[in-house]
Amino acid sequence: MKFLDQAKIYVRSGDGGAGAVSFRREKYIEFGGPDGGDGGRGGDVFVECVDGLNTLIDFRFHQHFKAKTGMHGMGRNRTGGKGDDVVLRVPVGTEILEEDNDTVIADLTHVGERLLLMKGGNGGFGNAHFKSSTNQAPRHANPGLPGEEKWIWLRLKLIADAGLVGMPNAGKSTFLASVSAARPKIADYPFTTLHPNLGVVEIDGRGFVLADIPGLIEGAHDGVGLGDRFLGHVERTRTLLHLVDGTEEDPGETYRVVRAELAAYGHGLTEKPEVVALSKVDALTPELREEKAAALEAACGQKPVLLSSTSGENVDLTLRMLQRAIDGDREQEANSVPQVPDEPWRP
Repeated sequence: MKFLDQAKIYVRSGDGGAGAVSFRREKYIEFGGPDGGDGGRGGDVFVECVDGLNTLIDFRFHQHFKAKTGMHGMGRNRTGGKGDDVVLRVPVGTEILEEDNDTVIADLTHVGERLLLMKGGNGGFGNAHFKSSTNQAPRHANPGLPGEEKWIWLRLKLIADAGLVGMPNAGKSTFLASVSAARPKIADYPFTTLHPNLGVVEIDGRGFVLADIPGLIEGAHDGVGLGDRFLGHVERTRTLLHLVDGTEEDPGETYRVVRAELAAYGHGLTEKPEVVALSKVDALTPELREEKAAALEAACGQKPVLLSSTSGENVDLTLRMLQRAIDGDREQEANSVPQVPDEPWRP
């Protein structure tokens, strides 16, 4: 399935049905009077978060969604039926934004969440609604109110516990393939990964979700390379694994370039707990290992993990460090949530 994490669509709620102009005509009933019914309400537009989806590809070729118009009123005081609703089914982690692609309308992060995006127009009154002692035979009815319409953006941000960041060809896809059942494309050239990948990692009988995104280069926030659009997929992670290629000439500078791009993107990425690893150490001599590790430690302020996804060196150690960081973030989040009294909610 093709991965698509952003789509622009047009949505419109249904118009209300028109009221009817009708008079009761029956044999032996001389003064029947008006009996035109009201029009039905137009259909609403809902957005529902469902399980089993991980892309917005369904909105690639179907971009217009219109709810049905309410049925018109009829004689014998019959009210028109409500128009059919439109339900947009989106994956977990979908943001809904206004046409400016900046103003967030809603953020759907749990299966089963359902948002009323647009209400249908009210139905018009039939002529029976206007009868009175001074107007006993009204010959007019109201049209239904029009529905709402607008363009919106859908933006998918993957839900993962940990995220992989680093330069292109830093070994992120190799690491993901070695620790999970995910099978991302792996090659010895930059920008092998063109879209995010998810994998479920298990260590010591526990598991977490790991996200791999395309690599960053200097100037990514200005659109250089693949840009920084995919950083949205690590916004929701609890911790980051920053891989630095051990075969780079200056690992410390490589680390600083990626951190600068994270800072330029914002959204709190630089404030997340971070595990730093020097990757591809199986290709380094013991002397080069010490030299590159010292340069990276001076840049990041912590002792990096010497990692090799190919040989498996320190892979389990890295996973345990990520699991501890995830647990710590969960505990901090739980402690920051205010206690809710066990009393029923009252309006």
